Amino acid sequence: MTAQRTTDRTPDRRPLPLEAALDRVGDRWSLLLVEALLDGPRRFGDLGDALPGIAPNILTDRLRRLERAGILRSSPYQERPTRFTYELTADGRALASALRLLADWGARRSNDVEPLRHAACGTALEARFFCPTCSAVVDAADAHEERFV
Repeated sequence: MTAQRTTDRTPDRRPLPLEAALDRVGDRWSLLLVEALLDGPRRFGDLGDALPGIAPNILTDRLRRLERAGILRSSPYQERPTRFTYELTADGRALASALRLLADWGARRSNDVEPLRHAACGTALEARFFCPTCSAVVDAADAHEERFV
């Protein structure tokens, strides 16, 4: 989100799914903001505390961008000066699974971060594609790149 993407978008080329997602939430602070809001609404100061190192102007910018993208919504809780509470929209909450996958990927490639574990047995969890129509786990080899419209 901070830099303009330079991809060849012609009228006959549809954006790739990942490209479309990155256009909406494609920077570090945006993803961390979404994660911070997964537990529920927060105020500006609470978000700043939850994201050590984020400058107030960057926080303001990312909140505005995510609101324009339909990922979160703001609601005023004070009039003078106007102050807001921020919460995820349904689209924002739907990012939870993608964030968990990305966090798991990062944890598996770091010696400092523990992966998500199954509470019952302690085994590190693995992500799988699931077809709700067939009620089956789908391997990557069986997941076609074709997009049905």
